[in-house]
Amino acid sequence: MLKPLCGVSIPPSIEAINIKMYQAPLPEKFQKMEREEALALIAELKGQLAERMVILGHHYQHDDIIGFADFTGDSLKLSQIAAEQRDKKFIVFCGVHFMAESADILTGGGQKVLLPDMTAGCPMADMAEIDQVEQCWEVLGEKLGGKAKIVPVTYVNSAANIKAFCGEHGGMCCTSSNCEAIFESIWSADAEAMILFLPDQHLGRNTAFAMGHAVETMPVWNPFEAEGGIEPGQYERARVILWDGYCSVHQEFKLEQIVKARAEDPAVKVIVHPECCFEVAQNADYVGSTEAIIKTVSAAEPGSSWVVGTEIHLVKRLANRLAVKNIKVRSLSDSPCMCETMYRIDLGHLAWLLEKLKGHCDNPEENPLPNQVKVDDETAEDARQALERMLKVTAAKN
Repeated sequence: MLKPLCGVSIPPSIEAINIKMYQAPLPEKFQKMEREEALALIAELKGQLAERMVILGHHYQHDDIIGFADFTGDSLKLSQIAAEQRDKKFIVFCGVHFMAESADILTGGGQKVLLPDMTAGCPMADMAEIDQVEQCWEVLGEKLGGKAKIVPVTYVNSAANIKAFCGEHGGMCCTSSNCEAIFESIWSADAEAMILFLPDQHLGRNTAFAMGHAVETMPVWNPFEAEGGIEPGQYERARVILWDGYCSVHQEFKLEQIVKARAEDPAVKVIVHPECCFEVAQNADYVGSTEAIIKTVSAAEPGSSWVVGTEIHLVKRLANRLAVKNIKVRSLSDSPCMCETMYRIDLGHLAWLLEKLKGHCDNPEENPLPNQVKVDDETAEDARQALERMLKVTAAKN
């Protein structure tokens, strides 16, 4: 077993850096609405809006919300699907704010992206503020003094202005499934390049280590410490500067949970998301993106047993679907590991949004469009560059 490396520094106040968009209070009608009534209303409104609207549902959503989704997937896949729905004017994104931003960046100008609850954010995305990143960039430039090219790479789980920063400075985005291909493309072009990786330190560390780079070459930049808390001698051997961010869901999976699972069942297979910390990833049998987890477990032999280190609603749906194949699936953690901000997209908010949208379609002059997520043109242009560079690399790799 490897020595634990799960420790991360906690910002003084996550709440202080978690930017929340304004959300109109949910009317009492929707707060008190029974589940069956909400389901019926949403189904009715979806039918009435079907020619103009598409509903996207992220894998981590409630089952009730997934039931209304025209498409399900991870954040980037859904944004790409949104861009393909050119005959639909309205994109209702049942996810979190950065996902809706990405959809707005990739869709056409005539399409409108709507989020049922504007306070559905992502704590990890909020851990990288643009002014902090700009300060980090300035310090890195001073420390390196032109000795190495610095390429910023941001996980798609980031705000639009962070994607725009990477686009503006010659960098790009990545996903959990193509992060290695992105790193490889950068180092193939310049073997001495240093990568600034935002905002999830675990994905960056797990990826670079799998490519043969030592943990010691990946110092962590803490935006709440002077000069990131990085010692001067670390710059000379650094290959990746990791931002001190993490996913609150995947942070809950621990090495001792793997030890316990294997003690209970020596034949069990362990598969985890690369947002899990280093020693969890190193001791799992498989590490993969959400889509990779679904594909791997779904293709498993009947009678096999799996523990999965990712969000609980996805795990439960996978377990229910594969039970007929006698594939046993359960969460790596005994406690529910769920994305709390994702669950702000509930039946009440979806019903409210669709009713408001129906009113807007019937009489736009008197009923403003609800909860539109709109990225300004300048930010969108730079962010689009970062996304398109990523897609180009991925296409070439495939």
